[in-house]
Amino acid sequence: MDNLTHSMIGAALGQAGLKRRTGLAMPALIIGANLPDLDAGCVVYGIESLAMRRGLTHGPIALAVLPLLLAGALWWFDRWQTGRGKRPDRRPAVHFGWLAALCYLGTLSHPLFDWFNSYGIRLLEPFSSRWFYGDTLFIIDIWIWIALGVSLWRSRLWERAEKGNWTLPAQIGLVALTLYVGANIAISRASAAAVHAFDPQIELAVSNPVPFAFWRREVLWRSGDGYYGTITCDFAACQRYPRVIRKTGMDDPRIAAWAKGDPAAEAFLFWSRMPVAEPGLKGILLKDQRFMDSPARSNFTVELKPR
Repeated sequence: MDNLTHSMIGAALGQAGLKRRTGLAMPALIIGANLPDLDAGCVVYGIESLAMRRGLTHGPIALAVLPLLLAGALWWFDRWQTGRGKRPDRRPAVHFGWLAALCYLGTLSHPLFDWFNSYGIRLLEPFSSRWFYGDTLFIIDIWIWIALGVSLWRSRLWERAEKGNWTLPAQIGLVALTLYVGANIAISRASAAAVHAFDPQIELAVSNPVPFAFWRREVLWRSGDGYYGTITCDFAACQRYPRVIRKTGMDDPRIAAWAKGDPAAEAFLFWSRMPVAEPGLKGILLKDQRFMDSPARSNFTVELKPR
């Protein structure tokens, strides 16, 4: 998910009452919720970053070590401010055990919500490079922004007014988020199952979430004989026939030969879940079916040329 969503999830956990457990709880939850995205800097490598993102920093070793490092840094910061006489008087005492627990909670929320979209995440890196996909939420979900934004605003408003139940709005927001995610999981699973039922030749059906219309899925399908297409579903009620049926083109023997030794092509093929090959001006264009209609499709396209 986008970093605003990750941050709001961390903040909602804090406003739901966890921030009362220790000083610096909110930084622990919010920074922790974004911590695995330390690998974001690799985007400077362009297409090659597809093989770098959502890997090591989202895997078990990083998820075990990074929260502890964050807790240590926050603990040191509190001690440093105390030594300089600049520690805020209103900050509660910092308890390292709770601080570490909240760092872990915030950090672990990150791969969970990254898994919910169709981009993919390597949850077992470096032990396995397998990609995992939740096919549940669009990477930027406006309804999550609204629900968590309103609940956080109300919670802070009540807290400043010194209402005793100021944690309630954030708690309601988190319950609403849980129900929303659960409903989206059901819609995605039912949509994929409906498309599979249309044709026994369909080997893969991916319920691709779309912006704004959380009830809709563009179900991307692939058949065993090398064809692909898209079927639109609303609340798992799917149109009977796909809009377009095309050949994936991935049986072209030139692809393997031209991609070998090409860092961008190798990274793309390592990442791509639903690759498609199309004729280009000077060679072959490699695309991914999930992002062919996206405004950012150029970021997920590689041109293969004779070597």
